[in-house]
Amino acid sequence: MGHLRQTIARGFTRLDLLAVVAVLGLLFLLMLPALARPGLNSKSFQCLNNHRQLCNAWRMYADDNSDLIVYASDDSNQSNPLNQHAWTWSHLDFSGQARYNWDTNADIVLRPLWPYTARDASIYRCPEDQSYVLVNGVAKPRVRSLSMNFYLGGFAGSSSGLPSAAPYRLFLKTTELTIPGPVKTFVFIDQRAESINWGSFVTDMSGYSPSSPNQYKLVDFPGFLHDGAAALSFADGHTELHRWTDPRTTPPLLQGGVIVGDYPTPRNSDIAWLQDHATRPK
Repeated sequence: MGHLRQTIARGFTRLDLLAVVAVLGLLFLLMLPALARPGLNSKSFQCLNNHRQLCNAWRMYADDNSDLIVYASDDSNQSNPLNQHAWTWSHLDFSGQARYNWDTNADIVLRPLWPYTARDASIYRCPEDQSYVLVNGVAKPRVRSLSMNFYLGGFAGSSSGLPSAAPYRLFLKTTELTIPGPVKTFVFIDQRAESINWGSFVTDMSGYSPSSPNQYKLVDFPGFLHDGAAALSFADGHTELHRWTDPRTTPPLLQGGVIVGDYPTPRNSDIAWLQDHATRPK
């Protein structure tokens, strides 16, 4: 045993340790560009963490409700009992008269995900989002900058009102997320301030099947406040930053303005990416 202990003790020479240090140094140099890359700052990490917490709330809700998921949006009919399952009823704009734009008590705390969020309203908003509304002359930050993939529940469980969505799958249970699959289906996405309104982020599927990139268009515009990227969460629980590559996806910001949807962007690779991560044909 003594000889064995001496052999083990002498297993690493000074040359071995130097080699390990050299390898670790090389790995650090290889990782440095990624660590220093713009966009991966503290606010980006905070935004990703917000997405992770909200997506966890989305999954816990389904766990407690026989795999049924919350709907991406209400259908604007307040008498429809199915709207109680929508994750938000707010239709954001820049009006200070609408309390749900700036007061979390007007909508967020009343909706089904709230009990699963540790009652933390800050996770509904990207820390880079500077949008606000004026309330009696006082600037108040808007309550939300995240939207949910429309195809996760649609308008109170229906795609009625969005004809382009009719040929595509509308998921109502986590067990239905077999294609494109949980790892590839986004749940929440940063949406730019001038585009965000209802709770859902609509990816127009025109040109997906059959493939016809000339038909691509933007209905809702994604956020790009993380060095040209948006934060997203996915049905398997992971989060990531995705950087947009086509300038038509990220026109200049307009404080207090509104971007109208149905904006044609033929052959836009960002549209192709969104379509690939939203849904599939029925």
